[in-house]
Amino acid sequence: MSNLDRQATPTVCGGRGFVVAEPVRELLSPRHVRLGESTEVRRLLPNLGRRMVGAWAFVDHYGPDDIAEEPGMQVPPHPHMGLQTVSWLHDGEVLHRDSLGSLRTVRPRELGLMTSGRAISHSEESPRPHARYLHGAQLWVALPDAHRSVEPHFEHHADLPTVTAPGLTATVILGELDGARSPGTAYTPIVGADLSLTRDTETRLPLDQDFEYAVLSMSGEAEVDGVPVLPGSMLYLGCGRTELPLRAASDAGLMLLGGEPFEEEIVMWWNFVGRSHEEIEAARLDWMEGPRFGEVKGYDGARLPAPALPPVALKPRGRVR
Repeated sequence: MSNLDRQATPTVCGGRGFVVAEPVRELLSPRHVRLGESTEVRRLLPNLGRRMVGAWAFVDHYGPDDIAEEPGMQVPPHPHMGLQTVSWLHDGEVLHRDSLGSLRTVRPRELGLMTSGRAISHSEESPRPHARYLHGAQLWVALPDAHRSVEPHFEHHADLPTVTAPGLTATVILGELDGARSPGTAYTPIVGADLSLTRDTETRLPLDQDFEYAVLSMSGEAEVDGVPVLPGSMLYLGCGRTELPLRAASDAGLMLLGGEPFEEEIVMWWNFVGRSHEEIEAARLDWMEGPRFGEVKGYDGARLPAPALPPVALKPRGRVR
């Protein structure tokens, strides 16, 4: 998914200097952003107080939206570099096209994982016809320097491993949780998991104490380490945890995001993750004028133009403002 904000601002993040090295309970509120004409998302990362969770650098939550009489998601072709996109649905379908020629419909609880590497472009749209409801999350993972110029590729995994306990099913989207590993390609120590809790469940989820974590609420009423987390909000948890208490007052859906704190400092602007102003500037020019990002064939509409760069040089700094 693209950052469609026409007044795109640079985000500087990464580095270990601002990692919370102990358990905390920091509730993050979303910023509401329009994607096209019919989709509004709640942006949790980057946030005013928190820029990354492990290598997770961007989190949008959208829906559930009734799109029975609407076109639904319509995100024109746009570029990416230096990151992976993770598409995750609870309801609906998203048709993915990219400049490699990939054409795939991603459905609920299936992993759509695109590794941009040095350069790729793609589009995302609700297919015609489509389901009545659209509900999901779109996330980005920053690629470390050693892998950020890999060949771009797209993966689709419909069969993902699960971790179960009474009242809990955890689907491992990316990385590893409690010995279960996702087939999706990961380039840093990371975890992403979809947590389904049944009503009146109280349980504890095992964690890696060297990771930092956050939990995104997708639906229902749940408490995470005693903190009520409403749908569309995210609770940052810091590091140093070996387990996570969970309680559900109703059937609830959560996403666990975590990973080893991302050591490198990065610059994230529009749909690019780089290391310097010059690199971002060159990527923007390549999208507007060159062949580097390829062509998305089959999308009915024009590709997305890049916004103007800010008047000051972009500089990588810390993980929080």
